[in-house]
Parts: sequence; structure tokens; C-alpha cells
Amino acid sequence: MKIILNQDVKHLGEMGDVKNVANGYFRNYLFPHGFAVPYNDVTVAYFESRKEEIEARKEQKRKDSASLKEKLEGLSVELVMPAGSNGKLYGAVSSLTVAEYLAKQGFEIERKRIEIPGVTIKTVGNYHATVRLYEAQTAELKISVKGQTSDGEVKEAAKPAEADAPAAEEKAE
Repeated sequence: MKIILNQDVKHLGEMGDVKNVANGYFRNYLFPHGFAVPYNDVTVAYFESRKEEIEARKEQKRKDSASLKEKLEGLSVELVMPAGSNGKLYGAVSSLTVAEYLAKQGFEIERKRIEIPGVTIKTVGNYHATVRLYEAQTAELKISVKGQTSDGEVKEAAKPAEADAPAAEEKAE
């Protein structure tokens, strides 16, 4: 069934979008909640008259998304997690962990929009995550995971040059 969305519907589309959905989905959910109207000459004319308002709303979302992108790319997420002496985390850093950290910083981002390479982070180190914003815009988020051992010592990721230097000195002696 062809419909026009009356407002934004998660996982379906935005206000003014024309979509094809199952009859039962429209009849039992979208129409009774006022989310959509049937596609016909009257509703098409109504949405054509509101086209400028809808486009202005979408443009505002694009601007908000661009400013959010700048703020997120300037932010560095530092997480301290329980870890063993070898740098392996006892838990894992997931998109939920990052979303909770961002919520504490004042950003309202759904965890489903945060993509961490490899789904979760299981070792201490520096990583990059991608946050999907409005339409095709994305933001790169820097994540620094530090491990806290049972004695309270916080360990950062060892840099390869620093890690090899002491070992080379020991071999020389």
C-alpha cells in the first residue's frame, strides 16, 4: 500500500516521504497513531502545500548534524576499564559503553548509530569509532581505552617504540 508519512517514523522514513508498506502495518499501526495517511490526490496536494516547511525542517536537521559532527570530532573519549596486567580487558567496550559516556558529556546519540570496528574493544589502546549522523554524514570519534589493574594502577597502551627500547637495552648487556 502506498502511503505518505505524516511525521518521522523510526526505521521507515521522514515526514513527507512516500513509502510502500503492508496493508496491515498501515491499518493497524501507522494510521491509528497518526504517523501516515493514504497516498491519494487530496493528501498529495496537502503535502505539496507543506513542501517548503518540510524542506526547511530537513535543512535544520542537516545544520544540527554538521555542528554535532564538529563537536564529536573534537572530543576524545577516555575510558578506564578493569584489565589484566597484559592489557586485556576483563569486559569489553561496546557501542553502549560509548553511548553512556557521551550521554554523560551531554550528547544524545543512540547506541545503534555508533559503529566500533570489530563490534567490541577487548584490549587497552587507542581506537576510532564512526558515528552515523543525519543522512550520509558521519563523524570519527577517538576512543582511548586504559586498563585499571586490581591494585588500582592505570595502564595505557604501550607505544611500540617505548616497548622495544628496554628490551633492546637488556639484550645489549
